[in-house]
Amino acid sequence: MFMKKALVTILASVIAAVALFPATVLAVNDQFDDPEDNVISQNESKEDLLNEDLPDAPDPVGTSFILYDAQSGSVLMGRNLDQQINPATCTIIMTVLLALENLDLDDTITIDQSMYIGIPEGLETLGLSEGEDVTVKDMIYGALLESANDACLALAIKMAGTEAAFAEMMNERASELGCTNTSFISCYGITNGDATNTSTARDMALILNECCEHQDFKDIATSFQHTMQPTNLYPDSRTISNANRFISTQEYSYDYYIGGKTGFAEGAGYTQVAAADKNGRRLISVILGATNNETRYSDTIALFDYGYSAFSTVMVEPSEFTPVYNDTINQINGALLDTKLHVMSAEMEFSNYFSTTAYRTIGGSTNSVDLSGVMIDVNADEQNFEIPILKTYSDGKTYIVGVLHLEIAVKDKVVNVNPEKKTVWTGLKNMLLTIAGILVLALILLFALIIFRRHRIRRYDDEFRNKNKML
Repeated sequence: MFMKKALVTILASVIAAVALFPATVLAVNDQFDDPEDNVISQNESKEDLLNEDLPDAPDPVGTSFILYDAQSGSVLMGRNLDQQINPATCTIIMTVLLALENLDLDDTITIDQSMYIGIPEGLETLGLSEGEDVTVKDMIYGALLESANDACLALAIKMAGTEAAFAEMMNERASELGCTNTSFISCYGITNGDATNTSTARDMALILNECCEHQDFKDIATSFQHTMQPTNLYPDSRTISNANRFISTQEYSYDYYIGGKTGFAEGAGYTQVAAADKNGRRLISVILGATNNETRYSDTIALFDYGYSAFSTVMVEPSEFTPVYNDTINQINGALLDTKLHVMSAEMEFSNYFSTTAYRTIGGSTNSVDLSGVMIDVNADEQNFEIPILKTYSDGKTYIVGVLHLEIAVKDKVVNVNPEKKTVWTGLKNMLLTIAGILVLALILLFALIIFRRHRIRRYDDEFRNKNKML
């Protein structure tokens, strides 16, 4: 009985000694230790829909195409998105964008020969003359509605002095917009030599999307015609008609069309960039390398219709994440209850929108916070975490829609007058003290065993003497 009590005492002492060295890392939650493939990051969500199996999806004729959602910045559909192709006179949207950004519509341009000499014979022009004074507004109308190459040159040389210098402006602006596979050498898209402008469906979508940020662009691009008033050298007014069939015909009229450009070049085929806006949701379609004029219009309309019906752009509403936010903070503080730490600050940051299939959104969704990566060092005075905020749909598809910025620090940031400086020796000293304590307990156990053994020997001797006396 004595031996059993001694062992229990020693075991309790050893447990107490080990408790002096608690685990330094605290895992708050391991719910997402093995994330599945259907958890989509904010960057991945931009192109994740390309992996969807889309029934009855349109298949545009052309070398490459894209359907781009401007709100979420997502590619809804596409083929050969980054294949470099000559965009032909769709180039003009970049020239017009720079004009809208750098010139006033009422600015005057005095025409010189560099603004029309060198344009290949047979290409569209307004018939500008040297010394003629024209407005920036008229030149933008001429460039967008009729692909007037002299109008494009007038704008380019007004801004940069030469077409070559303007091409540098075009490339710099394209790079700022995120265009990584675009190179311009001409402001209107037609060159005399073998060298041509090159771009991609993705890059042209980014350029057109930026154009649509300007109301003047949308107003001009959707005009049926424009009257250019007489100038100092031209006594009659000139009518500039829109050649884009979205505007000029009933057959391809589209209610939600807000602007774009068409183009054609030998070797490049037919090209088209178009934007639509339905209930505040902007879609951009680009088709490059189409084989005929008509299909690019019908294919663009099919892309828009499918985009608005088959996909949904979800606005992330921060207030709907308040309950899961509160639960998360309570959970973390609960885990830190027996430590010196607590949540010092927490802030949620969200993406504004993300796109998914319309069918998926019908089943509803749940919100959560992924705490699997939160490993808290209980010995650290301050630490920060970036925790994913998730939206999961009924089919298991999970989108990372935001980040919870979390700061964990000591509960009371009171500075000690003589704080103990923690060194390697401090930790070693504590360990040695613990070992010494365990050795002392072991010696006590050994001493107890010796006493117990002597006690048993004495009892045995006494019993032996008493037995002899009885005999």
